[in-house]
Amino acid sequence: MLTLRKTKPGFGLDLLDGADAAPPTAGEVTVRVENAGICGSDVHAYEWTDGYGFMTPHMPIVMGHEFAGRIEAVGPGAEVAVGTRVTIMPGVTCGVCINCARGDRRNCLKRGSIGLTRHGGFQRYVTIPAENCLPLPASVDTELGALTEPLGVGCEAVLTGEVGLGDTVLVMGPGTIGQAIALFARAAGAGRVLIAGKADGPRFDVLRALGFNDILDVAEAPLADLVSAANDGRKVDVVIEATGYPPSVVDGLGVLKSGGVFVVAGIHPGPVSLPLTDFVRARHQLRATHGCARPTWDRVLSLLGRDPEAFRPMITHRLPLERGIDGFELSRQRAASKVMLQP
Repeated sequence: MLTLRKTKPGFGLDLLDGADAAPPTAGEVTVRVENAGICGSDVHAYEWTDGYGFMTPHMPIVMGHEFAGRIEAVGPGAEVAVGTRVTIMPGVTCGVCINCARGDRRNCLKRGSIGLTRHGGFQRYVTIPAENCLPLPASVDTELGALTEPLGVGCEAVLTGEVGLGDTVLVMGPGTIGQAIALFARAAGAGRVLIAGKADGPRFDVLRALGFNDILDVAEAPLADLVSAANDGRKVDVVIEATGYPPSVVDGLGVLKSGGVFVVAGIHPGPVSLPLTDFVRARHQLRATHGCARPTWDRVLSLLGRDPEAFRPMITHRLPLERGIDGFELSRQRAASKVMLQP
């Protein structure tokens, strides 16, 4: 079975033949993967930027944590039928640590991740816990189903920012997570959604296809000038960052109103230095978001099921798994928005 693996620390991935997926044991299922998206965090692991050393003890590992497919086989006690179309929640919890025991499984002390610490979806078949599979709405195919995880990350960021009716929201970063944030900010009732990026034409085109026209290109002028011109000289109510570029945090705080909320969603390769006196005097609220809570998945699937085709423009490239490295390079060079690999 063809697999796309991270085999060692350092730049790159390997396309290798591997053993077939292990048969499912108690509480497990085998999923036949139909679509698997390349995530920004996958690209970071491909490049081997800081922050991914936790993967090393698990190598060689089949990557891929944004995927959907059909149940191929069911182990004892797994309450899902063969043939069911499912999307995958990548977080794997132990169920027995102190946090799991009190119902806080999102903060499991032994938390793992499908595609990062155990084999994921860049292969035809993968065996995973049944509880990580969520049935897709009838109107949602597995290509759109594979968007559920990044959409959930975007939705969680909007919830963390407490975006409300009529708010002006600045989204920093026009990639898939930024697109998801923009979509859910609009769904939350934001009066205006501004999206900032830097000379990112292909992703700007996707945003326009999704119905967003307030796009700010910081290659043309400083962010503060662009926001002021677009927002009648006013600062914004909420900033949600999805760039992974540390200096963008300071730039974003500079256009946030006093008492406004700044949410960091990007994964950053280094530290940031904040002008703390300005930060304190402006009473800015700095928050972090990562992944998404279980109820957020339900919100996303509900919205996705109501109008699935509204999300299709997010997917710009579809490639067979054997062209997986090409897909990573397209993503890395920002020549694509969301690349779907089809094992």
